[in-house]
Amino acid sequence: MAREARRVLFVTRNFPPLKGGMERLNHRIYLALQSVYRMSFCGPIGSKSHVEVCDIYREMPVSPLWLFLVSCQFSTWYLARKFKPKVIYSGSGLTAPAVWLAGVLTNAKTVCYLHGLDIVADHPIYRLFFLRAIRKIDKIIVNSSNTAELAVAAGIRPDSIEIVHPGVKLPDVNLAVDAKKRFRNLISAGDRPILLIAGRLTQRKGVAEFIRFGLPEIRLSFPDVLLVIIGEEATSALKHRSGVTEGILRAAQSDGAGGVVLLGAVSDDVLSDAYFAADVMVFPVLDLPGDVEGFGMVALEAAAHGLPTVAFAVGGVPDAVKHGGSGFLARSGNYSEFSQYVLTLLVSRQDVQLSCHFDSCVEYARGFTWDIFSDRFLKFFHNVTECESEAAG
Repeated sequence: MAREARRVLFVTRNFPPLKGGMERLNHRIYLALQSVYRMSFCGPIGSKSHVEVCDIYREMPVSPLWLFLVSCQFSTWYLARKFKPKVIYSGSGLTAPAVWLAGVLTNAKTVCYLHGLDIVADHPIYRLFFLRAIRKIDKIIVNSSNTAELAVAAGIRPDSIEIVHPGVKLPDVNLAVDAKKRFRNLISAGDRPILLIAGRLTQRKGVAEFIRFGLPEIRLSFPDVLLVIIGEEATSALKHRSGVTEGILRAAQSDGAGGVVLLGAVSDDVLSDAYFAADVMVFPVLDLPGDVEGFGMVALEAAAHGLPTVAFAVGGVPDAVKHGGSGFLARSGNYSEFSQYVLTLLVSRQDVQLSCHFDSCVEYARGFTWDIFSDRFLKFFHNVTECESEAAG
């Protein structure tokens, strides 16, 4: 198929300059697609500076939500009519109705990358209109086995679903020693053991609950342990509930040991240093109705730096953490089990002779590089375009 015929319209709300796992994922997907296809793009205001190659584009305000939805519907239809894509890609379930309708009007194939929340969102309007549109999308890509199961339960055709796990960038592990020193000096940690929480702060992440119910047991054996929290509230997220940071601060005050450090948002370089410097990544995600952790990219990022993760086995997290390999998975809500796994890792990390966790983490992450992700994604996408081409012929 000639490159001229390989036209793709890319539509998403989740894209830089917005920050988060979904935003990084969609940016990587765009970069993979633009290396093969002619691209048109429809994304949030400010996103054009992150789009390297694009024929035509439109930007949309991300809030208020009603304005985004109206703008998305019109912009997607306008670009589809003008650009005449063979395939229209939706970065999440939120843009699926606009993509599906544009596909119908222009006879283009449609593809949507779904996350767990795209399926379990409990708003009645969303379930009536958005989920119905998602079911009509030609091909669905999901980020984990759990999301695939949720999709089938929601009435999406099993034969339309493909699991493509998000990827991770492998850092230069030779930089680990200097990185560890830099970060520990930055927060004046000295030789104290460090637990790390990283990512956007939402109620689902369970940070305040971990401080109250998990950290005290860990302090019995390691009273000088530091809990370092990197990230800020996800104010642009659809399920955002204000007050998450305040709740974490209240829990930290009740901790009494003064060993909780909130750094807020940091640069990628500082985050990488933190992964190298920490002893254990903690990922105490809650199992909340109408809210789900679709995958857990921060656990993969930690593994790429040789940092093991302890997490609750909820949502798609088991796809991101290999139990006994890149960390441990505790039963949902079992803080005693969670804390014991953390203590096991802290004890082993104190012994410089034990490097097995570092090596096994990095080895696990090697199976999820962005190159592997791009190859799998493009192979699936190529099949969609070939099917479209055969149908047109």
